[in-house]
Amino acid sequence: MFRRLLSLVLVVGLVGCSTTSNEGAGNDANTLDVAYMAQPATIDPHTSNTSATSDIARNIFEQLVAFDENYEVAPLLAESYEEADDGKSITFHLREGVTFHNGKEMTADDVVASMERWRGLSGKAIAFLSESEFVKEDDYTVVLKMDKPLTIAKYIIAMSTTFAGIMPEETVESADEATGIKEFIGTGPFKFVDWKQDQHIKLEKYEDYQSPTGEASGLVGKRVALVDQLTFHFVQDSSTRTAGIQTGEYDVVMNIPPDNVEQLKGDPNLQLHIDPLGYLTSIFNKKQGLFTDQKARQAVNLAVDKEEVMLSAYTSEEIFTLEHGLLSEDYVNWHNDAGIEEYNAYDPERAKQLLQEAGYNGEPIRIITTRDYEDYYNGGVVLQQKLEQIGANVELEVYDWPSLLEKRTDENAYDLYMMGFLHATDPTQIQYLDSRYDFPGWTDHAVFDELLDELVVAPTPEEAKEIFAKLQAENWAYLPAIKYGDYKRAHATRQNVSNFQFFHGPVFWNVEKE
Repeated sequence: MFRRLLSLVLVVGLVGCSTTSNEGAGNDANTLDVAYMAQPATIDPHTSNTSATSDIARNIFEQLVAFDENYEVAPLLAESYEEADDGKSITFHLREGVTFHNGKEMTADDVVASMERWRGLSGKAIAFLSESEFVKEDDYTVVLKMDKPLTIAKYIIAMSTTFAGIMPEETVESADEATGIKEFIGTGPFKFVDWKQDQHIKLEKYEDYQSPTGEASGLVGKRVALVDQLTFHFVQDSSTRTAGIQTGEYDVVMNIPPDNVEQLKGDPNLQLHIDPLGYLTSIFNKKQGLFTDQKARQAVNLAVDKEEVMLSAYTSEEIFTLEHGLLSEDYVNWHNDAGIEEYNAYDPERAKQLLQEAGYNGEPIRIITTRDYEDYYNGGVVLQQKLEQIGANVELEVYDWPSLLEKRTDENAYDLYMMGFLHATDPTQIQYLDSRYDFPGWTDHAVFDELLDELVVAPTPEEAKEIFAKLQAENWAYLPAIKYGDYKRAHATRQNVSNFQFFHGPVFWNVEKE
């Protein structure tokens, strides 16, 4: 305890000379200063599936539909939508009078251009909507026409990551194939102002914003920017973030380390928020190297005690649960017990035998991770230790977040990487299961594809759940990745900040600062 308090005192003393720029941070009631743990590689919502992108981009760009607090799909930029009886089309009726941040009114031309671009870039859309098309019916009506019935289409369009943000037609047309859009212009409550690399992204209130009607629920309903400026400060060091919220340097701090949760609970100047977020995994490189062999992947699963990984990553059982399901107990329509025996298996001796059967001969096993997310790093340390205990030669390579995202796309750069995923809202959103995503790690397993194809056209929810149980069982046999458990994220706000919500990421509209 003494060492922890001493560490905090030192951190507070060093905040003023931190190399991170906190220009603009302070106690201005018109500015909300957020200490964020990682700089995104991009804030183009069509091209990245990371929370660092979606957490910021969702304030700028909006979708036709999104999830409400019950995970039902509800209108956002659409006034309403209708699904055809044959399941092969969805008609979206757009809200009139909605303007982009450049003052132009949003019409069907912008929506079609945006949705067609997203359809060609999002792995999920490519997997399930590659033979479909968004077409303009009139200035305020857009129709998704599909080649076959697809009961999950609306859920794909409502995804919270790699999301289908609507932008001006001209922005789409001028986008660079390699680097993405050149201007960040959306319809959201905040508009883009400035990005200083490694320092901050600054947004400001869009004065002409048109809010949807209805009470705020999840990501739909009432949206109002109640501060004039919203600034995301990139503060990678978790101790600096923690100290900054206590001193009042920041109004909101994301991703409080589990070690500091108890300490912050007793601070009368703060409100602590602990919210379900996702699950921790390690993803195997299945295109090249040792883990193209299923026995080697099974060896890793047997070598690692899941609870030990989760305790190291999250410290307290208040922050994590040992959950085998690819969709957790909160998703009652999907949750099942398939694969639980393999999840609970821990047998280092059998793991050592399987590693030998896979032909392992002592070559380095490269795990890549990041300290921008301390849980990924701490989990990676335990994984390294457990593999070394069964005789493996393991190298743990640490990168900043953007570099890790780039490294994971190089099949020659690693054998495993640590990654957290937001909770999926349906089985098709578990990206590493589906070969059609070309997701880093490169799963190519015909059984997965066949089961997913059956699931998306299942005539009843009960039949879909049965198919998902088969899919989950096959996941724990084939092992494209290892799931360690579900985690929550701890965040903190100053007491003068009200109505902060967390729903698949932080929600900064409707947030007021006194």
